[in-house]
Amino acid sequence: MATEIDNAILTFDQPASSPAPAILSAAVLICLLVGLVASLVGQNWILAVIFAFSTAGLGGFTFLSFSQMRKLAASKDEKLIHLETALPEIQRQNLSIEVLELARILEVEREQIGDLQSAYIVAEDLALRQIQQEENVPLLRHILLGKVPFDAVLVKDGMIICVEVSFLVAPDVRQEKIDAMMRKIGQVKSAFVQMRIGLKVRLMMVLVTQLTAEDGEFLRSTLTRRRIAATPVDIDIRFLDFEALQRIYVTD
Repeated sequence: MATEIDNAILTFDQPASSPAPAILSAAVLICLLVGLVASLVGQNWILAVIFAFSTAGLGGFTFLSFSQMRKLAASKDEKLIHLETALPEIQRQNLSIEVLELARILEVEREQIGDLQSAYIVAEDLALRQIQQEENVPLLRHILLGKVPFDAVLVKDGMIICVEVSFLVAPDVRQEKIDAMMRKIGQVKSAFVQMRIGLKVRLMMVLVTQLTAEDGEFLRSTLTRRRIAATPVDIDIRFLDFEALQRIYVTD
């Protein structure tokens, strides 16, 4: 049975404690504006200056307070998100699919599949380390989001980002894999709409490559809107070089 992660998303962004200060500030601000208008009409310039400075200062405080209230409202949506860790069987199945595809492309012998499997695991691990480093937020690995499996999930700026990692040894991403990603992220977005969760959803495709510079440019040119047509959400595509990742996190 998958293990539920209690309030995992909620810990990423702590909500404001109470909306009362913001409401009180707004009420006082209205009173100050009335006083400012009255002093201007009565041509009492000293009071007008005092009211103007007071209004500007309290206006800034009120703006910040309402920003905190919006975060509080977003956190209520986050409580509705159901997260589970993906079952080992699901993780093994996904790994097997990816490794067998790599073995087909590289035309390796069956005896070498174990080494290829180890390389894929390392590539995924290093890629997710790098993404967490770049985004500077906590990242949860191998997660079921609304019963849909993803390699990782993170929350940033009021947005749920679902991460899918691919290890490429040829300058191409199978259309079947892209279509599968679109279906998965589409299911998540539909679930959010049905549950009236106001958070945005984004798909991050992390492509770890072992390619020449020419093949890398060709890969970028082929990943156009035509390849990912009718995408249900915004897509962020990250290209990471496997050798560079190893230099950063493994070798001295």
